[in-house]
Amino acid sequence: MAKIEHVQGDRRIVETPTEARQGEPGPSVLALLTISTIAAGFVLAIVWFVFFRT
Repeated sequence: MAKIEHVQGDRRIVETPTEARQGEPGPSVLALLTISTIAAGFVLAIVWFVFFRT
């Protein structure tokens, strides 16, 4: 668990390397970004075909 140190009136949070890496993005974040980018491309293509194709 993170520890709080008091140094000359300042509070500092001290964490172990494992605790500091807890928010590291994993493969699920990459998959989410990839899928959402592809979905956004499909939406833009549909909007273009519906409204801007002559």
